[in-house]
Amino acid sequence: MNIEQKIIDSKNLKQETALAISECGHDRIFVLTDENTARQCWPVIRDFFSLRQARLIVTPAGDANKGLDAVVKVWHELEAGGATRHSCLINLGGGMVTDLGGFAASTYKRGIDFINMPTTLLAMVDAATGGKTGFNFGGLKNEIGVFSNARFVILNTDFLKTLDESNLRSGYAEMLKHALIDSEQTWAELLNFNLAEPDLEQLQTMLTKSVRIKQRIVKKDPKERDSRKALNLGHTIGHAIEEWSMEQVPGRQPLLHGYAVAYGLTGELYLSAIKTQFPTDRLCQTVSFIRSYYGVPPITCNDYPHILELMTHDKKNINGQINFTLLGNVGDIRINRTATEEEIKAALDFIREA
Repeated sequence: MNIEQKIIDSKNLKQETALAISECGHDRIFVLTDENTARQCWPVIRDFFSLRQARLIVTPAGDANKGLDAVVKVWHELEAGGATRHSCLINLGGGMVTDLGGFAASTYKRGIDFINMPTTLLAMVDAATGGKTGFNFGGLKNEIGVFSNARFVILNTDFLKTLDESNLRSGYAEMLKHALIDSEQTWAELLNFNLAEPDLEQLQTMLTKSVRIKQRIVKKDPKERDSRKALNLGHTIGHAIEEWSMEQVPGRQPLLHGYAVAYGLTGELYLSAIKTQFPTDRLCQTVSFIRSYYGVPPITCNDYPHILELMTHDKKNINGQINFTLLGNVGDIRINRTATEEEIKAALDFIREA
C-alpha cells in the first residue's frame, strides 16, 4: 500500500478525525488501543460523532507484548467485527500500537486503510510516521514487518499532557536525532530547550519541524535503500542495548526506546569522531545534554559480547558487516559505515564513561 501519507498538525481533533475518516471511504471503523490508552486517551475521542459506531480493540500495554500473538488477536477482532477490505483501523496510542496496528491493517485482506493517532511524543516523531510497521519476533525488535503508509497521521500535542517525564524524554531523543542529521540551527535549538520544564507550546512547533525533517527524507527513499538510512543514526547500538534490556533477566528493567537511542547516539557520535572527523566540541555538547537528561545505561563490559552479537542481527547490516550511519558534522550524513569490534567496544566504553 504505497499511498502518500498525510500529516495533520491538529488544532481541532474532532473535526480532523472526521475529515480523515471520511476520506478513507470506510464501511466499518475499528480503534486499536493498549490498556493504558484505552483508559487515558480513548475517553477523549470516543464521543466524537464520527466514531459513534467504532469497535474498540484493546491489547496489553508494553513493547514486550508486540508479538505475533498480538497481531493474531487484532486480526481475530477485525474478523469478528465484520471488517472488509473497505474498513478502517485507527491506531490510538504509542509506537507499540501504531507498529502493531499498522502491520495488522496492512496484511488483513491484503491491506485496509489505517489512521495513526499517536499519543506519545516518541510515536508522533518516530513510529507513527514514515510507513514502517511490524512486530517483535525471536527476541528481536521489529524483526517482521512491512513498509505501509497510514492514510493520515493526526498529531495533537494535547495527548502529551498524559505523559510522564521519562516518556517525554524518550520521544525527545528521536527529535535530537533528526536535528543532528538536519542542520546546526535545528541542533542548537534542541540542545537549548529546557527539557526539565518543557514548554508544550514551544515543543509543538519543534515537533512539527522534526516530523517534516523525517517526512522529507522518507519521501526521497521510502524503502530505506539509500538516503533514508540517515534516520538510523544512533539505532545500531541503540537497538542492541534496547533488545539486551528487554531480555527476561532477574533485576533487569526494559529501557524506553528513546533512552536506548540516546545511548546509541552517544556511541555512534563517538564512532563519528574517530572515523569521520565529527567535531569534538559538538560531540561534547551533545553528549553532555544526553548525560544530563538520560544518564547512562546499566551495562557492564561483561555485557559487550552479547550486545555485539545482537548487533549482528540488525536488519541494516550489509554482507554480514555491522552497518552504521555516522556524521562528518551536524547535517553531514555518512551512511553504510562499518567499525571493528574493538572500535565498537570503545564506543560502549564511551557510553558508560563519557
